[in-house]
Formats: sequence, structure tokens, C-alpha cells
Amino acid sequence: MSTQYSILFKQEHAHDDAIWTAAWGKSEADGSETIITGSLDDMVKVWKWSDEKLELQWTLEGHQLGVVSVDISHNGAIAASSSLDAHIRLWDLETGKQIKSMDAGPVDAWTVAFSPDSKYIATGSHLGKVNIFGVESGKKEYSLDTRGKFILSIAYSPDGKYLASGAIDGIINIFDIATGKLLHTLEGHAMPIRSLTFSPDSQLLVTASDDGYIKIYDVQHANLAGTLSGHASWVLNVAFSPDHTHFVSSSSDKSVKVWDASSRACINTFFDHQDQVWCVKYNSNGSKIVSAGDDRAIHIYDCPL
Repeated sequence: MSTQYSILFKQEHAHDDAIWTAAWGKSEADGSETIITGSLDDMVKVWKWSDEKLELQWTLEGHQLGVVSVDISHNGAIAASSSLDAHIRLWDLETGKQIKSMDAGPVDAWTVAFSPDSKYIATGSHLGKVNIFGVESGKKEYSLDTRGKFILSIAYSPDGKYLASGAIDGIINIFDIATGKLLHTLEGHAMPIRSLTFSPDSQLLVTASDDGYIKIYDVQHANLAGTLSGHASWVLNVAFSPDHTHFVSSSSDKSVKVWDASSRACINTFFDHQDQVWCVKYNSNGSKIVSAGDDRAIHIYDCPL
């Protein structure tokens, strides 16, 4: 294994327009790795990651407007995408066919996230509601109400107990999924929460905001456990490594940063993108990071394990 971080692969001009979102999945069926990207050009693209390179497998057409968020189910079989066209679409990753289109209206659906059991998809609305759709039913099953502003970001805890949402006014809400109760409201940021991610043990919540800070919260007690600065501009995305040791962030300062989870120190910064970086994700074992952004490029980085 390499002992340092390095860029492994670059896919330039991956889309015709800015790439707003990416997800990295692994098929339980055959172990193959898939990256999906969504772009302002209305397209979702499915890439196979093998032999340390990306191969375009499918271009998924159906959305009428820009794609703002994508996610992959935990068994790696289904992708979900949400768009400014106010629809959530489900795709079969093996065939590249659309399984369902769900009307998330009246305005739109922003971040989409699969529940850990992959039976539900959560998305945020302009009205401060988290809408939960059934994957099987294709219908809205229930809503969680933050009584707040437009929800930009959503994350399920890996243990399936919690759902966190981040709003445009900087407010973070944590719900108990079993009861639907609002457990905590966190007011640590004064600007939009673009992204949040739970640690693999579901004990910590990491948040990214336009205020340029990353915050770490203790989920159970809702205590602020750390405030990290280092980005020169908006923090657009955060993701935890599967082994709990690191997390990664991306920013409109064009950089991707890797942080040590225990010391909370930034241990690596990548400056390879030419424009703001909307998305970063780890692969299933934490050995690679994918990033994508306004420069229409997808980058894959090697992480020492």
C-alpha cells in the first residue's frame, strides 16, 4: 500500500456542464465498483471503476433539469437521483434502465439519501420538511417536520437510528427515525449547511457550511466536539471514511482536504481542481476518494490505509 496521498486518475470533460454530485457504490452481487455523477446538464452518468480507471457504462436520461444529488443503495444495485425538475428517479445500475420516477414537488427535492436498509429515500424540501419515499412503493410514506427553512442536506446514521438535516439558515436537526421525534436542534453555523455525514459508529456528526467551517457534534448529547477551519471559502461537502479514522471535505476554494478524525488535523490537501469542488466521497473500504465539481472533471485519489 502507498504511504502517501496521491492523485490516481482524472476524467476531464466528464459532463458537458458542472458536476454537482457523485456517489461511489459497490455491488454485493459481483464486487464491482461503480461511480455515478450528476450534472447541471440534466444527465446522470454511471462509470465502472476497474483497473484504476473509469469507464463510462451508462448515460441516464430522463431528468428535465440539472441533477443536484445522487446516491447508491447499500447493495450497490440501485441509484437514486434528484433534480431541479422536482423528480426523484430510481435507476437499475445493472441495466441502466429507469425503475421509477417519483414526483417530489411542488418545488423540488434537494439531497437524496438511501436509508441504511435501502428501503427508503429521504430528501429535503423548501418547506423545511424531510420527505421519506418508499423504494418499493415509489410514494411518499411520511415526513419529518423541522418547522424550519429549506433543507439542503440530509444524512442517515449508519445504524439506522438517526436522520440529520441541514438547512439554508445554518440550522441542523437530528431526528429519531423510530419515533419521528426531533431530538436535537443545533445552531452552530450561521450560513447554509451544504453537507453532513455521520461517523461509521453513528456517534459523531460532521457538518459543512458556507461559513467556511466544519463542525463535529456528539450525536447523543448534541455537544459541539470541534470546529475545524482550513478552507478559504464555502465548505460544500464532507464524507467520513468507512474505517472511522478520517473524513474528507471539499470547498469552493477548489481544494479537497483529508482530516484525521482523532486529532482533527488536516493531513492532506489536494489542489487539482480548476473550480469549486461540489462533491467528495470515499469508496467502500476507504482506500480511494472521488471528487467532482464545476470544472466538469472527476478525480480519483489514492489514500494510504
